[in-house]
Amino acid sequence: MASLSELLKPFSGERLTEWFSDLTALWHDTAPIRPNYTTSPKGLTQWIHYKNYIVWHLEEKVRNDDITDAEILEAERTIDLHNLKRLAAIEQIDIWLDNVLKSAGLSPGDDVDVNSETPGSIIDRLSILTLKIYHLREHLDSDRLSEQARNNFNIRLLVLEEQYSDLTKALDKLLLDLRQAKKRHKVYRQFKIYNDPNFHPKDHS
Repeated sequence: MASLSELLKPFSGERLTEWFSDLTALWHDTAPIRPNYTTSPKGLTQWIHYKNYIVWHLEEKVRNDDITDAEILEAERTIDLHNLKRLAAIEQIDIWLDNVLKSAGLSPGDDVDVNSETPGSIIDRLSILTLKIYHLREHLDSDRLSEQARNNFNIRLLVLEEQYSDLTKALDKLLLDLRQAKKRHKVYRQFKIYNDPNFHPKDHS
């Protein structure tokens, strides 16, 4: 049976950032390939990145001056659906981790601190940061940028890359703390209110 560190290896920061960067470059060169949904670590992380990729480009479409109101409405509905599925995958990552940790006999008591962010949420943020950095570098490749704009973009890129590095290290540190029972893992359910029909009944009488 694989050790706990081996089981958690697919979620290591270095592996994830390389994976997300490769997928981003591939999908821009060809087309975004919809992955088959699986509850494996690789399947869940690819699914999250695919959803973030699709949402990113739909939001770019919505900002286009030539888009009609009907197209905006359709795009926003599609964005909501993608985000719901992305949030479900984040939750599944945390459930998977919870099962693995408990199977390894790691169930720290209530006196052990809970991290302010779950591993699934950090993985999602790394995916979004990958897209931000990729598109910012695309802008920097443009010959039409003024020197001032290029300088501003370079400053932003440095900040994003520092954040990327810090977040990668934070994920690795959290996974290590969970393995050593220095942090307590909890699964937080993703409750979305704004698109839940129970919160928006058609008849308020």
